[in-house]
Amino acid sequence: MPETMIEISDLTRLYGATKALDAIGFQVQRGEVMGFLGPNGAGKTTTMRILAGILAPTEGSVQVAGLDMIANPVAARAKIGFLPESPPVYDEMTVREYLTYLAALRRVPGARLRGAVEHAMERCGLKQVADRLLRNLSKGYRQRAGIAQAIVHGPEVVILDEPTVGLDPIQIREIRQLIRELGGEHSVLLSTHILPEVRMTCNRVAVINQGRIVANDTLEGLEQSAAGQGSFFIRWNHPPEPELLQQVPGVAHVKASEGGWTIIPAKGSDPLPELVQRSAAHGWDLRELQPVGGSLEEIFLHLTTREEDAEATAVPAAREVVS
Repeated sequence: MPETMIEISDLTRLYGATKALDAIGFQVQRGEVMGFLGPNGAGKTTTMRILAGILAPTEGSVQVAGLDMIANPVAARAKIGFLPESPPVYDEMTVREYLTYLAALRRVPGARLRGAVEHAMERCGLKQVADRLLRNLSKGYRQRAGIAQAIVHGPEVVILDEPTVGLDPIQIREIRQLIRELGGEHSVLLSTHILPEVRMTCNRVAVINQGRIVANDTLEGLEQSAAGQGSFFIRWNHPPEPELLQQVPGVAHVKASEGGWTIIPAKGSDPLPELVQRSAAHGWDLRELQPVGGSLEEIFLHLTTREEDAEATAVPAAREVVS
C-alpha cells in the first residue's frame, strides 16, 4: 500500500479579508512526482510556503512524512527540501562551500557531511563547477545548486516552486530530466503554471484555481474525464468575432485554433444547437465541426474558466492578487 508523504486537509489561508486558500486538500505518495498546476495568483506559492513551514495556515492541517507541521514543525521541516522560485544562493561562496554550509545548518552529522555534499553535486550535475563561485555560474547551474541545497540533507519530501522559470530551452530540458530522476528517491511536489512541464515530469496533478482545488487525478484520468466534456472545433467560411461566440449561452471559453475555434462548453451545457442555428441565421457558412480530444491545455482552460464563470455570476467584490 502506498505511503502518504504529504497530506493536507481543509487548508485555508486568509490575508485580511482575502481568502488565498479555501479549504484545499490533497496527498502525495512516496516516490511520486506530483504537479501542482494553476494560473498565476491561484494560490500555489502560498500553499508551498505553508508546506515548507515558512507560513502558518489560518485553518487546516499539514502532515509531512507522518509529522504534523503545526504541532511538530522542527521535525517536520527536517523531512523537507524546499526550492523557492528564487533560489537562496550566496554569490561569494563556491558550490561546494555553499552546499557544505547548508548541510551543516540542516544538522547533517559531520561524518556524513562530505559524502552528502558530493552526492548532491553528483545528483544535480554540479561536480564540474564544484569550486566555482556561484556568482560566476549561469542561471541554469545556479538553479541546479538551488535543487542541490534542497536535497543535500536527504529529505523524504522535495518541494519545487517554479523550478524552470527564466531558463533557456536546453536548461529547461536538463532540469526536467533531473526532476524525473528525483522522483525515484524522493516524493516531489512541483509547482508550475507551465503545462508541458507537468506532461513531461509528473505522475499526477492537482489543479488549483482561485484558492480552490478544482481537479486531482492522474494525467490519464484527467484526459478521460475531459473526453466527456463536449469541447469541439468549429470552422466557418465567414467567421464571427470571438466576442459574439463568447456571448452564446453555454459557452465557457473560445480559443483560436488552426484556422477555426475551439469551443469549451460551460459545465452541464450544450451550446452546439444554438451555434448551428446562429451560423445559418447570420450567414457564417459553417464548414467544419468536430469533437476535440482532451489535451492538457484544454483541460486546464476548462477547469479554470469554469471557475471564473462561477465567480462572474457572484456579487463583485474587491480582490487582492495572491500567489
